[in-house]
Amino acid sequence: MALDSYYSAIMQHGKLRTPAHAARVSRAVLRTLGFNLSGGVKKKLAKALPADLAHDLTRGWLLLHIRDRNLSLHRFAKDVARHSGNTDPQYAQMATAAVFRQIKQIIDADLSRDVARDLSPEVRELWNAA
Repeated sequence: MALDSYYSAIMQHGKLRTPAHAARVSRAVLRTLGFNLSGGVKKKLAKALPADLAHDLTRGWLLLHIRDRNLSLHRFAKDVARHSGNTDPQYAQMATAAVFRQIKQIIDADLSRDVARDLSPEVRELWNAA
């Protein structure tokens, strides 16, 4: 998959103005997603994504990583907003749905189900709806 078409689709569905903005949002969503997936699922997802996107998924690290299995969608969107240089979690939620939609088009259905099962219930709903 060409990243240009990936970013164009995110731009269109996320109501973003430029491909650069879509790329910045994609990086933020993938980074936040990476912090909220178990190591095994994150590795499987990284292997299924193009190298640039896999790097965005795996580039972040935390000194002490304890996943919040009940992470609210608002908190996930707030983290995406912070990582993308935005301040509006509601807007970040819409952009996150656009990124999730494009990721799901790249990966197979089995991996999509694995990712969904690994997410908190509220974030899982957005993943499944995308």
